[in-house]
Amino acid sequence: MPRPGLRSKAQARKKLKTPGNRNTTHYWRKKPSKAHCAICKKPLQSIPRLRPSEMKKTNLTSRRANRIESGRYCAKCLQVLIKDSIWHS
Repeated sequence: MPRPGLRSKAQARKKLKTPGNRNTTHYWRKKPSKAHCAICKKPLQSIPRLRPSEMKKTNLTSRRANRIESGRYCAKCLQVLIKDSIWHS
């Protein structure tokens, strides 16, 4: 019997035959949802849909866009925030 965390149907399964001629089941977690903008809630561009363990293995430039606050706000909302901070300072 699989361990309790793998008993739900949320994991993808694949039945395999090992080189030692045993039948086993491999499990995969589902893909996480897309990252969303904190203001307008639209999905963020250029941020991959990876689990945290896989995200750590990618290099920093492929994890986010090359601008400030790129993992939190979309480009349009960030533009508005920057303009507001300039005009109200």
